[in-house]
Amino acid sequence: MTPEDQPVGRLLSRREVVTFLGATGVAWLLTAELSPKRAEAETSSPPCVVRPEQMEGPYFVDERLHRSDIRSDPSDGRMKAGTPLALTFLVSRLKAGDCQPLPGAQVDIWHCDALGIYSDVQDPGFDSTGQKFLRGYQVTDAHGSAKFVTIYPGWYPGRTVHIHFKIRTAPVTRRTFEFTSQLYFEDGLTDRVYVAPPYAAAGPRATRNQQDWIFRRGGNQLLLAPTTTPDGCSATFAIGLEIP
Repeated sequence: MTPEDQPVGRLLSRREVVTFLGATGVAWLLTAELSPKRAEAETSSPPCVVRPEQMEGPYFVDERLHRSDIRSDPSDGRMKAGTPLALTFLVSRLKAGDCQPLPGAQVDIWHCDALGIYSDVQDPGFDSTGQKFLRGYQVTDAHGSAKFVTIYPGWYPGRTVHIHFKIRTAPVTRRTFEFTSQLYFEDGLTDRVYVAPPYAAAGPRATRNQQDWIFRRGGNQLLLAPTTTPDGCSATFAIGLEIP
């Protein structure tokens, strides 16, 4: 696999962090590798807790696929096999110390299939050019909600299990606000999912969460907590954005 892109951005100064904490009552994750964009995620309604931004990686393709169920390839309708995952984003905007739902934001997600393959990319191990499975976007509704149906991701060498996401807004000044990060899963849950097909065909995974250098830079703040459903699992991820 091609190495993930290098992160960019500057850190906030300690004074800036303390000022922000005093205004909002949230915590800031300080690591040299994280972008300074501030993102907060609700743990109750409406308080917000910081989520770190992480790198986009080499496999983002802006396919402009407006759809909720991202499991199929639009060219032939074939569905990717795997444990179904219903994923809901709750996006809020932090303003004057208060989190309010953010409607009209575009939320993109993309991830590999059960065997570790991304769509519409060329890689030393595969060429999926022209395929568009496991990619798509939704626009948040009046409650800041964007819902997807996908599958539990597979793995590939060098990375733990993850889902990429990007949140973009309509231009608020001269440019569109953009926030990019990744979602993760507890290793124990992944172990249980991977004993079943089609995941088992990939063999034992080589990288767990704490062995992944990207996860170690804030991944604990980006863990999903799925619940079991009759046909798979379901998870909600709440995040607030401080938008200029």
